[in-house]
Amino acid sequence: MGVVLLGIGNVLMGDEGVGVHALRLLRERYSFPREVKLLDGGTMGLDLLVYLEGAKRLLILDALRQGAAPGTVTVLQDGQIPAALRAKLSVHQIGLDDVLFAMALRGKTPPEMCLVGVEPKAMGELCLELSPELQAALPRMLKETLRKLSQWGIEVRESVPGGTI
Repeated sequence: MGVVLLGIGNVLMGDEGVGVHALRLLRERYSFPREVKLLDGGTMGLDLLVYLEGAKRLLILDALRQGAAPGTVTVLQDGQIPAALRAKLSVHQIGLDDVLFAMALRGKTPPEMCLVGVEPKAMGELCLELSPELQAALPRMLKETLRKLSQWGIEVRESVPGGTI
């Protein structure tokens, strides 16, 4: 398997769902080559293993608490990811750090990983919409995602007029 582009989070909990919202926008606006699998991981937890193991590259979209201003986009690479996720407060049933740990135990960690995260304003509140800060951050989050895919040599094409960021 080539690249997995994974959006995670709970869309019923406001900013917690930003990864899924970002993935939806990418799916609507762009066409991806066959080697890229777009996966709405929602709150699947360890059920993600079957979809992630065997990937050569994993690009994760998610909310990421690091104490920055809401809407701050952060890009983490490879070994930076698990440490950042352990400090994250999340309502994921099983955290992504647990999934990455399970893959490491099984010797199935993708050789290359990247996390495009955004600092949430509010998590854990029942709400179907992103905060204004995260709505405003979505274009940068998508831009960073497309930049990383380009670095990996993956050509993504605009599929909807006006879909550029």
